[in-house]
Amino acid sequence: MKTTITTSRTATQDRSRHWHDAIAKTYFPLDLQFRNADSFSGDLISWTLGDVSLSRLTSDALQYRRLPQHFKAERDEQFLVTVPARSEVFFSQCGKDVRCNPGSFILERSHEPYEFSHAEAADLWVVKVEAKALGGRIRQPDRFCSLQFNAADGAGGLFTDMLHLIPNRFDAMSPETRSTVGQQLIDLLVLALKADERTLTTGNSTVREAHLTRIEAFVRKHMNDCELDPDTIARGCGISTRYLHELFRDTNQTLGSWVRDQRLEACRETLRDPSNRQTVAEIAYRWGFGDQAQFSRAFKAQFGLPPKEYREKARGKG
Repeated sequence: MKTTITTSRTATQDRSRHWHDAIAKTYFPLDLQFRNADSFSGDLISWTLGDVSLSRLTSDALQYRRLPQHFKAERDEQFLVTVPARSEVFFSQCGKDVRCNPGSFILERSHEPYEFSHAEAADLWVVKVEAKALGGRIRQPDRFCSLQFNAADGAGGLFTDMLHLIPNRFDAMSPETRSTVGQQLIDLLVLALKADERTLTTGNSTVREAHLTRIEAFVRKHMNDCELDPDTIARGCGISTRYLHELFRDTNQTLGSWVRDQRLEACRETLRDPSNRQTVAEIAYRWGFGDQAQFSRAFKAQFGLPPKEYREKARGKG
């Protein structure tokens, strides 16, 4: 689905409310402060790509604030990935400030208060993605909200290039293709985040973060092993089992629950893939679940639908 919103056909006295509503509908509720509300001009185009949305926002100078009352009643957390194409933007969250210029991108977390602003007219590409989609691929994605990432080279450059290509190709895409493209955007985003050396040093301890990153890589490589256990992981990463559990103690998640979530996310991605012809049981076994009934219960608890129904809905058959 493609949606276009503009202030050009809105009476001057109604533009402030119109833009408030447009932002809330496209992203989530925010408090807006205009330099001159009556003469404000803005255009917002959005494209739905399965569970991911892409938008291009052009507007006059503006300040956005996410306040506690905005998310108290909201259940699912979201991340916005903002790529400025023109002029600098300012972002502040959890006591950390960052100024992002064209050629870079930032992450904004919906369930923490923040301030986002641009003092000049801006042209922004914004990707909205569920926290679950990132959390299943990257541990504690919220730790990246204080960083500015490269949007010009490497995986970040590919991510940004893809944003520019999608609008011209969107109408010719089938619903399945759009969903797949949305997943590919997430893949490139994850690669861009992981490729940045600072992701190893964010947090309380450089050594601790390096160990956790090594553990993540080992688990993802061996997720198909039903017998994967803490002892095997510890040996594979060159640390003791006791230290392995200590590393996860401060992540608000046990090692076992984290491994399960990685497997469930891998199963979800496979179920969404229109080219995959494996049965639900084969997919479960492929990603390390030895008991299909247990897998189905865990999948429904995590994503709200049994695996078979989720696959049918994701492929437009439900």
